[in-house]
Amino acid sequence: MFIEKIERDVLLKPLQVVIGIVERKQPLPILSNVLIEKTGSCLRFVATDLEIQITTQLIDESQTGTDAAITVGAKKLQDILRVLPDQSKVTLEILDSRLQVRVNKSKFSLQTLPAQDFPKVSEQLQHSEKVQIEQQQLKKLIGMVQYAMAQQDIRYYLNGVLLVVDGYYLKLIATDGHRLAFTSAKLDREYTKREVILPRKTVNELVKLLADTEDKITFELAESQVKISFADIVLTSKVIDGKFPDYERVVPKYSNHLTFDRMAILQALQRAAILSNEKFRGVRFVLTEKNLRIVSSNSEQEEAQEDIETDYHGVALDIGFNVNYLMDGLNNSSAENITFSFGDPNSSILITLPGNDEFKYVVMPMRI
Repeated sequence: MFIEKIERDVLLKPLQVVIGIVERKQPLPILSNVLIEKTGSCLRFVATDLEIQITTQLIDESQTGTDAAITVGAKKLQDILRVLPDQSKVTLEILDSRLQVRVNKSKFSLQTLPAQDFPKVSEQLQHSEKVQIEQQQLKKLIGMVQYAMAQQDIRYYLNGVLLVVDGYYLKLIATDGHRLAFTSAKLDREYTKREVILPRKTVNELVKLLADTEDKITFELAESQVKISFADIVLTSKVIDGKFPDYERVVPKYSNHLTFDRMAILQALQRAAILSNEKFRGVRFVLTEKNLRIVSSNSEQEEAQEDIETDYHGVALDIGFNVNYLMDGLNNSSAENITFSFGDPNSSILITLPGNDEFKYVVMPMRI
């Protein structure tokens, strides 16, 4: 007997933790499987795509019998468990290299592959630096930058988030070459400086797994790998080997600052976006004495115009931006007010939070 009479929800929870990195179509069939290991009363679940590995476990004191390990199709097992009645008791049994899943009068027979063939990611954490931070704090920090990551850029080092531990600060930076998001938080003690680029898939999985709690998460940062431990979850990931752009040089220093109610300017952008060009998504910021005009138009010669009163007294400016990029920055902030800073008509826009140096968002201009 492998696993006997365990509640469906208890079994489904750890499976859902690890399944996010499993792809149905894999070069190695075993990578579509989840490794289930039973050691005494501990059930361990492991999934990997060779770049990332997620491990979680549950303790069920009712489990007896011999220890065992097997790999089985992760998505199929999840689909079966999902459609079973709530609070039903599930029995898993290995018979003739197949996994039998039984619930009441239902029975499913799943193909398996040997546990010893499962390619676990080996730890490469020599000379690593351990860093701790609250789960909810890290989740918030990632949310403030992850939208600026590149997607499948040939400059592979942009397809992720730069994580920097520097003294008392943790910094996260993401850029796709058109915009850059920076955020930071103070840590509870001083650390040796370390920099790693977390792959996009690792960042996305981390956001899904982190809880809004004050419980601590531990990072172990090494040259080629990062190990992240929290709750009953361990995520091990390769890091991107490459030179991230000098983010400090990208952040401009401007003298023209305008502070807006974040929701008011966001809603104005949302309205203007409706008639923006579907491909380029451009809007113009026309700054004149005490007024910001947001203008959009499309190939059908339709136009939207929004006027917002300001305290602006500088030189008149007319600058184009991608409206989606601007809305990304505003949507992923919870601040009440937001500050826009401008240079000349060919310069980027800097978006910050009033009285807060821990968030900076730079969007490059575009010709419209």
